[in-house]
Amino acid sequence: MVGGTDRVRQPAALIRLLLGLAAICLTLLLADYAQATAGGMDADIAQGVDLIPRAVSRIAGALSTAALLLVPAVAGARLLLGHDRRRGRQQVADGLLAATVAYGLCVALDLWIDGAAPASLLDALTHPLPDGPGHTEPVYGYLAPVLAFLIAAGARDRHRPRVAFALSGVAGLLSGYAGPLSLLLGLLIGATVAHGTLYAVGVPDPRPRPAALALSLRQVGLRPRTITPSGPDRYLVGQDDGRPDLDVLLLDRQALVAALFQRVWRRLRLRTAPHPRVLRSLRTGLEHEALVSYAAVAAGVRTRRVVASAELGPDAALVAYEHVPGRTLGLLADEELTEELLADVWAQFKLLQTRRISHRALVPEAVLVAECGAVHLVDLADGDIAASDLVLRADVAQLLTTLALRTGAERAVGSGVAALGPAAVGAALPLLQPIALARRTRADLKQQPELLDAIRAEVLRTRPQAAVRDVRLERLRPRTLLAVVGGVVAGCLLLPQFFTTDHNPIATLAGADPGWMTLAVLAATASHGAATVGFVGFVPERVNLWHATLAQVAGCFVKIVSPGGVGGIALNTRFLQRSGIPTPQALSSVGVGQLLGLILHLLQLGAFVYLLGNDPGSELDALPTLVGGLAGAAVLLSLAAAVPPARRWLGARLRPLTSEVLPRLLDLARSPARLSAGIAGQLLVSLCLVACLYCCAQAVDSRPSFASVAVVLLVGNAVGSAAPTPGGAGWIELTLPRMLVATAAMDSGSAVAAVVLYRLLTFLLPVLPGWAAFAWLQRRKAL
Repeated sequence: MVGGTDRVRQPAALIRLLLGLAAICLTLLLADYAQATAGGMDADIAQGVDLIPRAVSRIAGALSTAALLLVPAVAGARLLLGHDRRRGRQQVADGLLAATVAYGLCVALDLWIDGAAPASLLDALTHPLPDGPGHTEPVYGYLAPVLAFLIAAGARDRHRPRVAFALSGVAGLLSGYAGPLSLLLGLLIGATVAHGTLYAVGVPDPRPRPAALALSLRQVGLRPRTITPSGPDRYLVGQDDGRPDLDVLLLDRQALVAALFQRVWRRLRLRTAPHPRVLRSLRTGLEHEALVSYAAVAAGVRTRRVVASAELGPDAALVAYEHVPGRTLGLLADEELTEELLADVWAQFKLLQTRRISHRALVPEAVLVAECGAVHLVDLADGDIAASDLVLRADVAQLLTTLALRTGAERAVGSGVAALGPAAVGAALPLLQPIALARRTRADLKQQPELLDAIRAEVLRTRPQAAVRDVRLERLRPRTLLAVVGGVVAGCLLLPQFFTTDHNPIATLAGADPGWMTLAVLAATASHGAATVGFVGFVPERVNLWHATLAQVAGCFVKIVSPGGVGGIALNTRFLQRSGIPTPQALSSVGVGQLLGLILHLLQLGAFVYLLGNDPGSELDALPTLVGGLAGAAVLLSLAAAVPPARRWLGARLRPLTSEVLPRLLDLARSPARLSAGIAGQLLVSLCLVACLYCCAQAVDSRPSFASVAVVLLVGNAVGSAAPTPGGAGWIELTLPRMLVATAAMDSGSAVAAVVLYRLLTFLLPVLPGWAAFAWLQRRKAL
């Protein structure tokens, strides 16, 4: 709530704000990349302007500008002199704030494009003035403040402002003081700022008042006497003439849009998610809720009956139910949760299951116990008819968890088995996972984290043959979406490098030296053997060396489906488990390898920085770099140790190191030969990869020093490990060429070509043999 109880923030304004920002960014990108098109439009318009006398175009521009500036003045006067002057003053204040911000943003954008932006963007958005030196403004600043005022003040639905905008835009084009893209930017900035202002300060609450509710209820034949709020968007309505009370649920567009992101995301992510009805009209949502309620009543389920439904204008609707006096499951005392009550809950639920009606929201508030003791299942708005088996089983898992939170796992499962049978309850076991449960239930489970395991154990006790492996409910994982977004961003930044006119990397790659390319292939191949030595060297137990080598090759396939080094860690851990090594020891061995690999990585980086700093042809000063890095790390550790939350967080992260990794490292110290082999393997992996990139640079006719290539690759691999994309794709290709240009004195085209060749040999080509090795190990039960 903003500015009092009568103002709310509407999610629709936030959505329009984000869309407007995206449109502005897209317009600037298109202007930069499509300079020829923008220049052609300006040239065509300039030819048309030359046919119009200058005096006529100037008079038309002056008149249209005056008319445009009169529009907000007239709109503001109407609002101030209207029947609701208090609300009119609020709207005018909102409009003035939006207009001020829009004008300031236009000025700031003009200054940035004139000063700091690429010259190509300035050329695309401006053209020379028709009657003097200089150029036009990148953003046509007259439109943005006026449009922002009209939208924020709520006066944008009249036809006269549209005519004034059209005349002003045409006059700006004909007079030569504006271009098409500058006009578009002015309109986008005005609309975006207006919606941002409306979201920041809020708008008058659009939901209907009790008087409007009473009028709508009378229009459908009801007799409302009193209207009392009973919850968010819920009202208890008392009627005249002894008629039963009503529970009225208000459906407004604001609530629907508020759930847009959550429901669409769940629909994309989960196989059991409801259809995103927030994208439908209010009438469709109204019809769906009534349909599910009627279906439940027809199935014999005790629930609140729909008495009436009605629309309240274009932005709201209501559904009126018969009021059932009682308390929800969450308000009952523990002694009231009798076996008879649980049996009645399951009996009503079984009626839904028999008719294949899903509820989807069986939280405690959805189980209403009437004053007579009868159980009613309410709040069916998210339900579906003709539901799939997966959704029906998810409902069973949800109700099991809801009841177990109040009565314990034994009573919940026992009552469920008595009502549905052990087969139906056992079929829900694979869906007994937090992601399949309601948000309210997931929050309650944080207070009882062992409850789901207790329910599983109780179900298996009654039905030992039940499947225990969780069903995969996720269509799209968050890390997959993050990887896709990261790859797209990195690709957009990398793609322009392939279309440079100077030192084209494609042409450079086509003329690569085959001898150096052969050496690069050998270095890339040798890195897999070095990785095998570095892996088995930290495992005291005996493992199959051939299988271990194939596991490292299989890691090339796993990298394309997991960010950073996560896939390799999981693969190596699984391989050790399959080799008969207990899970704690397997995790410790992989942890030792990761820890020493990090230390060796930093030591190699420091050594090569030192060598590069001592190179007479290098401008890199090694000592300040090393000292500065060590000092920065010391400061960060000191700050973390001084702040209690940071100290606890750091201690939690380091606890596995002291409890698992260090004891394993002490065991390895008893076998110096194996430990030395592991350290040597870790060092050789990095050196082989450095040699591969160095040979690739030599193959494209560049002569960087080995130390400079090593520094670039070691830093670039660290960036790739932190990147959200699989194998650091996109980010490594973006980082390494820039560093080669800055550190190794390579030209841009050769640097990109060398990196592309390196990634081809170490990331893309090994995928197919990695997949073959992965499949072979799986068939041999080694993974």
